[in-house]
Amino acid sequence: MRTPTPDGVSPVEAALGRCLPRLGWPAGYAWLITEHKLQVPAPPRLAAIAAGHTPKSTDEWVMLPPRRRPEGTLAAHLEFALKYEGVDLGVLRALFDAVPPEAIANLVRKTPLGRYARRIWFFCEWLTGRVLDVPDAGLVRAVPAIDMRQQFGIENGALSRRHRVVDNLPGSRQFCPLVRRTAALDALIAKRLDERAREVIGRTPPDIISRAAAILLLSDSRSSFRIEGEEPTRARAARWAQTIAQAGRSRLSVAEIERLQTVLIGDARMVELGLRRGGGFIGQHDRRTLEPIPDHVSARPEDLASLMEGLVAYSERALSGGVDPVVVAAALAFGFVYAHPFEDGNGRLHRWLIHHVMAASGYSSPGIVFPISAAILREIDEYRRVLLSYSSPLLPLIEWEETENHNVRVLNDTGPYYRFFDATLHAQYLYKCVEKTVTYDLPVEVRYLEAYDSFSEQVKTVVEMPDRLVALLRTFLAQNGGRLSDRARAREFSELSTEEVRRIEEIYGELLASLPELPTSVPRR
Repeated sequence: MRTPTPDGVSPVEAALGRCLPRLGWPAGYAWLITEHKLQVPAPPRLAAIAAGHTPKSTDEWVMLPPRRRPEGTLAAHLEFALKYEGVDLGVLRALFDAVPPEAIANLVRKTPLGRYARRIWFFCEWLTGRVLDVPDAGLVRAVPAIDMRQQFGIENGALSRRHRVVDNLPGSRQFCPLVRRTAALDALIAKRLDERAREVIGRTPPDIISRAAAILLLSDSRSSFRIEGEEPTRARAARWAQTIAQAGRSRLSVAEIERLQTVLIGDARMVELGLRRGGGFIGQHDRRTLEPIPDHVSARPEDLASLMEGLVAYSERALSGGVDPVVVAAALAFGFVYAHPFEDGNGRLHRWLIHHVMAASGYSSPGIVFPISAAILREIDEYRRVLLSYSSPLLPLIEWEETENHNVRVLNDTGPYYRFFDATLHAQYLYKCVEKTVTYDLPVEVRYLEAYDSFSEQVKTVVEMPDRLVALLRTFLAQNGGRLSDRARAREFSELSTEEVRRIEEIYGELLASLPELPTSVPRR
């Protein structure tokens, strides 16, 4: 039961970083974290037993009735966690490091054929690499490591004969974020956005699609720079756009990601290319002392090689195993940006990975690149909240010291924090960006180009003019509410008669004036 401290916050709530919504007992992962003093970020959603018989859950707490309360034992709360909360590899890894191996072995020996005992056993050996003093399970019906009703796993995992558990985890010990099934994600997946995108493309003339793809691609490139607070030259944006266009065409590898960093940075005189050899953080420096003031501390350099290998393996295993591509893209890309493996270029490579997964999985049609960066730029505040949803609770758990060059040196083992995290919020956010692109950006750009072509054809029936002047004419009309300004009539279009101007304004009003604006960073024509 909640027992408040003098400041009104219970020790349990202080350890978890959040308050129970009402009187109750922490259970499952919440109990394990507090009981064993685990230094881990608490899962986004925890479980508790409500004191009353009509519990009401919240976004942060699943409240269950008193009859679900487990006994106060390691075995009972582990089983409760797997049953009601799913798998949290970060908590489990910390727990298996904190309790003696014999405690887990005893748990298994008591119910060696139990589905939850075998899963706990499997996860213990899978995460730690230690072999418990327990005989093989023998012939008993196999159970999946991940309950696919709770979380996303691969469809055809390999059987661990020792535990009689099917390893359907989407990744490896090197990197394996997990995503919970939520009503919001299931609803987005049910919309079959990939099919809707192909439907739009299938009924659109190829030349229109080609032009729309070029505009959206350049828009995404420029938006990606602007997310980082940069204003690229047209040449630099075009060069990175071509790199984005190649995403998904070759097999992902650590060498390929390092090559892309070289392409992105260009002038590397002030940047050390390749995996970091020193610490890394995102934040500020004290103006007077230059002491680091981090908002996020990156993975240790000694963990980067295995993390990057794990990222690549996760991409191949999850996609070939049938995990939803947007879910894979979110876990992979946000995991990359949390690790921050390079001195520079991490943000844009993070978004390139999204493009790679979408293209490699066949989610987007050939030649079409979803302008994910443009969608993220529109929802930049939500993007930052999603990033902070994990990096903020992680920051207090990282011990670091300042280096001579005012960088950070991490002092504790932080590898598991970057290998195992809950990417549910990240997947939901990315799916919403994809939905906006499929249902708005792509159709609007197609409609605009079709309307612009009609506008150009009809203007030329009024007066013959080159394409560049048609484009300029449209720009002036758009800037002046569908009317050609006195300045434009006196200068660029002084040769037009009053009747010709009136008719052109009518054509613009019929075809282009009512179309919604697409907030891209590429001028329309």
